[in-house]
Amino acid sequence: MLKKHRKPRIRSTTVLCVRKDNHVVMAGDGQVTLGEGVVKHNAKKIRRLFSDKILAGFAGSTADALSLFTRFENKLQEFHGNLARAAVELSKEWRTDRSLRHLEALLIVADAKSTFLLSGNGDVIEPDDGICAIGSGGPYALSAARALAKHTKMSAKDIAQEAMRIASDICIFTNANFTVEEL
Repeated sequence: MLKKHRKPRIRSTTVLCVRKDNHVVMAGDGQVTLGEGVVKHNAKKIRRLFSDKILAGFAGSTADALSLFTRFENKLQEFHGNLARAAVELSKEWRTDRSLRHLEALLIVADAKSTFLLSGNGDVIEPDDGICAIGSGGPYALSAARALAKHTKMSAKDIAQEAMRIASDICIFTNANFTVEEL
């Protein structure tokens, strides 16, 4: 029986987006793992796009995410910064294009008004509460951020930082070296 050569599974990341009181904050950890080891501690998984008016964060394969950032930025240009339209068009292309279909990544994109989670399955999801997270530590950060948003008067930035700290304490694929961007 022939064994199929498998790529080492790349596991890393927590990216969190918190929207509160007309502020949107995106935070991402800096850890990248390959197999059982940490290969980078200070990766930047969040970008400012479209003249710094849009935040985008990724989880998954770095090369795939960078390819998606480029395509998303092109969609933003094509649709004059209309985040919803660019998100839908990228997601459609991602799902239907033969080469893009195999990309392994998730994106969170946000502007001053909207937040969307995008996947290669054609998903364009706008969270009900303005909070969403992706990556291996995403569920921990999401839970912490929702609890903090509901039960404290913390700012969006403080919620994002504390939720990321909590996720980094729980998820072995997440470190406490955060990048935080705010609109």
